[in-house]
Amino acid sequence: MPSLGLPIYGQKQGAGLDARRWRSVEEAAEAREVPPGEFPDDAAAVPEGFTRRGFLQVLGASVALAGLEACKPPRENVVSYVRPPAGVTPSLPSAYATVASRGGYAVGVVVTSHEGRPTKIEGNREHPSSRGGSDAMLQASILDLYDPRRLKGFTRAGRPLGFATLLREVSALARSHAQDGGARLRFLVEPSSSPAVADLRRRILERFPRARFDAWAPVGADAGRAGAAIAFGKPLDAAASLADADVILSLESDFLALEGDSLRLAREFGARRTAERMNRLYVAESAYTVTGGAADHRFRMRSADVLGFGRAVAAELAAKHGLSQLAPLGAPAGGERAKAAAAVAADLARARGRSAVLAGDRQPAAVHALAAALNDALGNAGKTVAYRPTALLDPAAGPDRLRALAGELEAGKVDALVVTAWNPAHTAPADVPLRKLLPKAKDTIALALREDDTVRLATWKIAATHPLEAWGDLRAADGTASIQQPLIAPLHESMSELELLAAFLDEGDHGTWRIVREGWRRRAGEAGFDGRWDGWLAAGVVAGSAVPPEPAQADLARVAEAVRAVAAPGAALELGFAADYKVLDGRFLENAWLQEYPHPITKLTWDNAAQLSAATAKQLGVESGDLVELSWRGRTLTAPALVVPGHADGSVLLTLGYGQALSGPVGKGVGHDAYALRTSDAPWFGGGVEVRKTGKRHPLATTQEHFSMQGRAIALALDAPELAHAKHELDEHRGPQATIHEPVDYSKNEYRWGMAIDLSRCIGCGACTVACQAENNIPVVGKEQVLRSREMHWLRVDRYFEGPVEDPASVSQPLACVHCEAAPCEYVCPVNATVHSEEGLNEMVYNRCVGTRYCSNNCPYKVRRFNWLDWHGTLEPTEKMVHNPDVTVRARGVMEKCTYCTQRIEHARIDARSSGRKIGGDEVVSACQQACPTEAIVFGNLNDPGSAVSKRHADARRYDLLHELGTRPRTAYLVKLRNPNPDLA
Repeated sequence: MPSLGLPIYGQKQGAGLDARRWRSVEEAAEAREVPPGEFPDDAAAVPEGFTRRGFLQVLGASVALAGLEACKPPRENVVSYVRPPAGVTPSLPSAYATVASRGGYAVGVVVTSHEGRPTKIEGNREHPSSRGGSDAMLQASILDLYDPRRLKGFTRAGRPLGFATLLREVSALARSHAQDGGARLRFLVEPSSSPAVADLRRRILERFPRARFDAWAPVGADAGRAGAAIAFGKPLDAAASLADADVILSLESDFLALEGDSLRLAREFGARRTAERMNRLYVAESAYTVTGGAADHRFRMRSADVLGFGRAVAAELAAKHGLSQLAPLGAPAGGERAKAAAAVAADLARARGRSAVLAGDRQPAAVHALAAALNDALGNAGKTVAYRPTALLDPAAGPDRLRALAGELEAGKVDALVVTAWNPAHTAPADVPLRKLLPKAKDTIALALREDDTVRLATWKIAATHPLEAWGDLRAADGTASIQQPLIAPLHESMSELELLAAFLDEGDHGTWRIVREGWRRRAGEAGFDGRWDGWLAAGVVAGSAVPPEPAQADLARVAEAVRAVAAPGAALELGFAADYKVLDGRFLENAWLQEYPHPITKLTWDNAAQLSAATAKQLGVESGDLVELSWRGRTLTAPALVVPGHADGSVLLTLGYGQALSGPVGKGVGHDAYALRTSDAPWFGGGVEVRKTGKRHPLATTQEHFSMQGRAIALALDAPELAHAKHELDEHRGPQATIHEPVDYSKNEYRWGMAIDLSRCIGCGACTVACQAENNIPVVGKEQVLRSREMHWLRVDRYFEGPVEDPASVSQPLACVHCEAAPCEYVCPVNATVHSEEGLNEMVYNRCVGTRYCSNNCPYKVRRFNWLDWHGTLEPTEKMVHNPDVTVRARGVMEKCTYCTQRIEHARIDARSSGRKIGGDEVVSACQQACPTEAIVFGNLNDPGSAVSKRHADARRYDLLHELGTRPRTAYLVKLRNPNPDLA
């Protein structure tokens, strides 16, 4: 019978099939038989001086709100989500549907508001882009609303302006450019799909026909649309639909986390990770990604080699599976890569019309064209992959447009430049010196949320409203339109992009509500408009606004020409760039929640690093933490090295967005600026980088080995065919277990709360971690304290590797307090601060806790967090408005942990009592469950046999973590299943 291969810390031989799991390169190397103390010797020492954390206490977003008057609701009527508002009910939150922008597209969200104060963001189940899920960046974006470093007011050449004065001077500037038709007027904008912005841009160009709008974004899907233009003759957006995809091939596409409709795709992918209807995922990539971690087979290779792998798959399909039309696109591979390509091609051929080939944003247009041709030949087009006209106003927002603008600035052809794109002075390619050229324009108008490099160089500095403070509209990738409604009046004097553009038409005082609403009145017509408008606001979508896909047939001759035109990669060391899971392109650098959120793969916080494989590190003579000098195309950058298991040999990767010179207390001195090396002709990767060890070290605050459960069976995984034979071994990890304590029978109670986490669905994205932080007022501690293992997250996501360091598989496991029915923490507390409720919750009584930390020492799951310092500081009444008012803010010297979102249970109890009914089995939704994009987490009443959590507890894959201890945890796990191809076993 196959073994589950239990993960035992430091064991020399894995159980059964030798599937030992490990969490870091050092652990895999077994450099120590007995792990040293997890905490450094000086962990209990109080830091001296004025630390970054102290600075954050003064200036952090949780401490510097603008006051009660600023937090009044907007004057225009907004419509409550689902139920129309009858006014604000004190102490009861309201929920409103709106949208966030991701790459210019709409992501549907629902925002919780407490008495006119937004406190929490969730995905909107009614919206096609989110389906109710969210990610870490979406969860943390609420913090930016309250950032004290936000720009306030307006200045021109250092002269303060009021709102009315600003409108008059912008109108005067516009009139001065009317005579020549705006020949010397340029707009550098963020990619957008807003119909309201489109209307204003059209009217501006009618008034100034020689003006021009250029879009710029340092990360995006430009290559995908360029590849579609090669294959189909049109810059279409490729939209995968994974609900019916049995086989998926990713050509370096991180579609589960950072690219495209990732929330929707994660929801569809997770629904197919069941034993009954399991899909199979192949991933070819250089750096380990969230999508790569979810793969059944992951093929590591340099980014430059991904095209060759795709062509090898095409060659196999043409030679062996009857798709001879792909022969001009193919090129055979050798060695192990040939075997992998043959197995992938055979699997794709068996799943014609039920497969999908996805190319990543980091790959060039030729790879996207090849993916389109493969989907067309396999019969996937129009089924699992659809092609639509892009909803973006600018199909191209890459370096070509920026280079053209820079040329005009250099030639003195631009007098007025309006910048609404995010910080192009910092994000521009290193060979496009926009920072030096911006001052050449007589008038540079910068609209921004915070002061940055671009704002510093501008003559007009305009504070931007936060999306939660202004009206607007956006379209999703499928064309579905949504209205952006404000949750709060602007905290500071500020202006939206709509108002700025309207000012060039002498309409800046019309207000964003009027601009958006009247635009939709024109599009939809007068008949019944008011009722439809209210319905759109309540649902968060404009019904029937999606754009149908276009029939598309690939031009194989053009695709073949494009793929053959790509030069074969050499043997030189490759340098790659990628968007960051925490700060994206740098726009979230000042978000402390995201800085402290561990990177899903490396578990790095408060930093970025040069990622490389163990073999490459050995060849270069470097170790994790060594400062290295990267030299590429005449430019240099110093950054710390970080050895990452599974990284491709011959490749070094830097994530974007760090090392911003002009940053506030959160981002100051954090990370290293990858934009300093990035060039317009190689925006994502290129060969020839030289790496030199400097002899210096840099501390890396990783949480990978913090709070480890040493020597215990933890994350279980097996191949799907083995499940039927694993019942006996799984039985050893569930069911009654004898203990010295008499068990309490909770089955007769009305409610018995519990949770279940399906490791097959979990992709390790960490959205649950940040959602928990936002919901439960969990503090940020800073890099210095993370280095001391003092991070405060109630819910951590452990990531375990399995297999050789060079090419391991991975398992992600979310872990918070499991609410043991026989909780070891309760027996040792001398003051009875941790107790059990009648419904089985392991509760904390904060005002009893005296900080002995006995409970933490006795917790085998290592999920309790101690407030070593006063992380929150002394808050004034207005400053407390950043917190969830339903959750107690803890003080120094107090232990805290997951509460199963007891405040949500109590809200449901109040609703049920007022309606004279019981709480539904699935009615209470925990914060982590609500955020999870794959629905890996469920919560509810275990005494309701029809509840989702009861069904998962009865699943054949269910097991209890550390079952042998007899703690009887309320949180159960479902074994992770993989679906390997037998030809690659």
